[in-house]
Amino acid sequence: MAKWGEGDPRWIVEERADATNVNNWHWTERDATNWSSDKLKSLLLGLSVESDEGGCEVTEVSKVEGEASINNRKGKLIFFYEWNLKATWTGKSKAGVEYKGSIEVPNLSDENGTEDLDISVTLNKDEPDTPLLHLMKTEGAEKIREVLGSYVGFLKTEFTQGMILPTANGVAKPQLTSQSKSKQDKTQILSSSGTAPPTSTGVKIPTCKLTLKDTFLTSPAELYRVFVNQEMVQAFTRRPATVEGERGGKFRLLEGNVFGEFTELVPDEKIVMKWRFNNWPCEHYATITLTFSDLRNETELKVECRGVPDSEEEQTKEGWKRYYFHAIKQTFGYGATIF
Repeated sequence: MAKWGEGDPRWIVEERADATNVNNWHWTERDATNWSSDKLKSLLLGLSVESDEGGCEVTEVSKVEGEASINNRKGKLIFFYEWNLKATWTGKSKAGVEYKGSIEVPNLSDENGTEDLDISVTLNKDEPDTPLLHLMKTEGAEKIREVLGSYVGFLKTEFTQGMILPTANGVAKPQLTSQSKSKQDKTQILSSSGTAPPTSTGVKIPTCKLTLKDTFLTSPAELYRVFVNQEMVQAFTRRPATVEGERGGKFRLLEGNVFGEFTELVPDEKIVMKWRFNNWPCEHYATITLTFSDLRNETELKVECRGVPDSEEEQTKEGWKRYYFHAIKQTFGYGATIF
């Protein structure tokens, strides 16, 4: 837990909050265990995947063991969660044969990113071999990873309502660690650059700017089309998607976990869009700018994200690498190395 930079707050004696706590000075804690248990069960139960071999579904969540809490000290929210999860999946082949197996996730915690989760998928001992086991170990495990990542987002947004109290001068401004201070500096540089920030939606939260670059072994025109053509988006996300590839057109992909609107399209050169994860604060969008540069035999893609919530920086960065860059290369054979 030392990564938070102030020692493990669970060893600090809790102070009693009172009516004079206008500056969020006291230490307060909210137990999120019961809420988290219900949320994890609702996210996992009914999760399903399909292939030409048949379909699989999570039919029971048998174990949700652990705890979660959120601490507010001097206006800074600190999250703790640690879970051991077990579930049952049921598969049915095209021929109508049913199978049953287990899922175990022993290490969902604030110390691990979703990419570090150990997701074990097995078939019950008395069951015959089936290709559906491979389906659950690949697409099923990836879906589980996604919904567990969304739990973390819900914990940081949905459950935290009211934990940052008003100050004597208005809305409390959370104190910043050295890491989030550097993020704030990036945002201040952005604000002074003369470029308009994302459209205001009335949601005031600390945000940051991040930039990613990658190269793809294809032309700018072809890579541009990957982002605005609905069939190509469905191909690399491997799920149904809605993509209206025109200015003002809406998009929704990854089962509604990502959605937004195209605000500027310069064919083969640039795409600007309002973009958000569904677990971000209501109506808050980042502005994503994609710039395509021709390097003769390959294309450099620069992704600039402005207005990303501070708490979602790593998730957003890893999401673009996993669900866009890696998936596009794997699907269309545009392999190159991220730098």
